[in-house]
Amino acid sequence: MSRESTGENINFEEKLWQTADKLRNNMDAAEYKHVVLGLIFLKYISDAFEEKYTELKEDEWADPEDQDEYLAENIFWVPPEARWEYLQNNAKRPTIGKLVDDAMAAIERDNSTLKGVLPKNYAREALDKQRLGELIDLIGTIGLGDRENRSRDVLGRVYEYFLGRFADAEGKRGGQFYTPRSIVRVLTEMIEPYHGRVYDPCCGSGGMFVQSEKFIEAHGGRVDDIAVYGQESNQTTWRLCKMNLAIRGIDGNIQWGDSFHDDRHRDLKADFILSNPPFNDSDWKGDQLADDSRWQFGRPPKGNANFAWVQHYIHHLSPTGIAGFVLANGSMSSNTAGEGNIRKSIVEEDLVDCMIALPGQLFYNTGIPACLWFVTRDKQNNKFRDRRGEVLFIDAREMGYLRDRTHRELTDEEIKQIADTYHAWRGEDVSFTYEDIPGFCKSANLEEIAKHDHILTPGRYVGFAEEEEDDEPFEEKMERLTTQLAKQFRESRELEERIKENLKGIGYEL
Repeated sequence: MSRESTGENINFEEKLWQTADKLRNNMDAAEYKHVVLGLIFLKYISDAFEEKYTELKEDEWADPEDQDEYLAENIFWVPPEARWEYLQNNAKRPTIGKLVDDAMAAIERDNSTLKGVLPKNYAREALDKQRLGELIDLIGTIGLGDRENRSRDVLGRVYEYFLGRFADAEGKRGGQFYTPRSIVRVLTEMIEPYHGRVYDPCCGSGGMFVQSEKFIEAHGGRVDDIAVYGQESNQTTWRLCKMNLAIRGIDGNIQWGDSFHDDRHRDLKADFILSNPPFNDSDWKGDQLADDSRWQFGRPPKGNANFAWVQHYIHHLSPTGIAGFVLANGSMSSNTAGEGNIRKSIVEEDLVDCMIALPGQLFYNTGIPACLWFVTRDKQNNKFRDRRGEVLFIDAREMGYLRDRTHRELTDEEIKQIADTYHAWRGEDVSFTYEDIPGFCKSANLEEIAKHDHILTPGRYVGFAEEEEDDEPFEEKMERLTTQLAKQFRESRELEERIKENLKGIGYEL
């Protein structure tokens, strides 16, 4: 499977990453991330500005220094001290760090949607100014924000690739801000967020929203038909998200704060929820929320937030809404501290639509096996067939290919197979009729799930794949195998003798 078949053209982004990473020197990846991504963002908005500026200069009736001319076309206004040409001309000066900080502050001052978002610590002593100048020169070689490159989404590719590589470099902490693209694509292809309110209460760098937009565009829809709502508790990650959406022109209501203790979208009822919360979070301060109204199906244990997240999602679903989210595998079977009773109540309320077991090594931040949950408030007949009392189980653990020694990715074909199976099961018009496939998918009713003590692990339901019948007679097979084994033994003895002779020739004897 070539990398291009996953939709990832790696050469350009990889070369840029390798050069930028060399300039990192001894700086921690978590810190360097904001240095690089801030500059890439600055180059993007400067490119878009300069292209419009040139157009306005050629129009005798227009004023290229009129901010309204840019706002009218959804282009950020870049004041003179923040324009890329000015910064690049001064990249070799020892004051370049302060100049970049001043540029970021000026852009925030003149663009209210970016207030408090951009990094402004380039003047700090720990940041090597010579390397900062070299990084500015490097980023200056890439066209990012002009019309042609915007249409090719060059910046989106660079940003997404760099986010993934920083997640890789940071190890465990990286997963706080980045969900691998193939997982997000499964979620978006499954629940099809064409129009309505899309919500993620732990949105990281905003990958769920970006993929929702890509899904809509790929299927000929209108991005204006969705409204984006998000919340992120980590302030620096919240800034990344705001920048990630701004470069794509997505106008999202993204709030900074803890969704459990300071729910900034308290009254929101979402049509689509896409989310990847922290796995098995033991530090969510659940003891402070003992009697919260969101715990409709039972109080989540203080030592694990998994079912706090599940119930938070359900609480924020509209009457016809659907949620797709990632959780640790333990959520499917755990009976610790009342989790089994909460899961049982959710299943018996007939909210669970589909469960998917994922392959290992998909994540940058954890080796914990993961699964996808899909819950919906309306299984009766909202656009699809009446599937009340049924749950679809998909076992995708054998899917994917190794992108490198430690990371696995799902291919386009596998993502389509998973999504099409779900769509066929719920009654959408796809190219085939749903049927159970041993080892892969199974539609089970609530009575069958109750017999399994409301455990939702797909492997319990899908069974084993049928193996091809072996019609070779036993005697013939044994004759063939023993002949083959005898040949291998002979070759092994011959090799052993040659090794002894070679050792003897250099003065060593066995």
